[in-house]
Amino acid sequence: MALRPVQVNIKAVDSRAVGRFWAQALGLHAHHLDVTTYVGPAGGLVWPDPHTLGIDVVPVPGPKTAAKNRTHLDLATTSAEHQAEVVARLTALGATPVDVGQGDVPWTVLADIEGNEFCVLDPREVYRDTGPLAAVVVDCADPRAMARFWAEATDWTMHEVTDGSATLRSAEGTGPYLEFLRKPGGKAAPDRVHLDLLPYPGHDPAAEAARLRALGATDLDLGQGDAPWTCLTDPEGHEFCVLAPS
Repeated sequence: MALRPVQVNIKAVDSRAVGRFWAQALGLHAHHLDVTTYVGPAGGLVWPDPHTLGIDVVPVPGPKTAAKNRTHLDLATTSAEHQAEVVARLTALGATPVDVGQGDVPWTVLADIEGNEFCVLDPREVYRDTGPLAAVVVDCADPRAMARFWAEATDWTMHEVTDGSATLRSAEGTGPYLEFLRKPGGKAAPDRVHLDLLPYPGHDPAAEAARLRALGATDLDLGQGDAPWTCLTDPEGHEFCVLAPS
């Protein structure tokens, strides 16, 4: 039994506008559905995407707090010139520079139109085949423990693991990485960005959720009621959902 990460869930007051921003940022298409906006390849909607993570932007009534998100996206670039072009293009789309204490670093930290932080990375060989989305990055206290939990929770493979960081990627070696970085401080606000996981065909979502609880996940009540998905937190309190196959 295993689950596959299928999308990054972003909460937004104006889900259509935030969806359009991320579609333009990643060179994808904003599919406006009944309630949410799904960012994925152009053409007919294919969900889940077999090669990468989509982005599902979900409307919520309240804006982001001043607290830094514990999960953010890193964008890949291929050269210094490309990095500068991406930063300029995203700034023109409404992104703003953000100081999260990064100091003098070769990447650029920005926030989207509702304040969600993300990074435009300097060119790095490790991300040469990820596509525009290089990584989903999670702040945590114990990268080793987080990598163990998420590797057991999903079918993704652990790569480099140290006391300071840990990395997972799909077993096929495609799409973005999932990275855990050691950062001080715990949860200061409900998560604005989280991962959604999907069982494989024929696998029972309830049984998968029970398996995750045995690994250390905890049930989470977000007011979802009798929704067909299950809201959980990992052992450090990062929120995620186990979706029901459509």
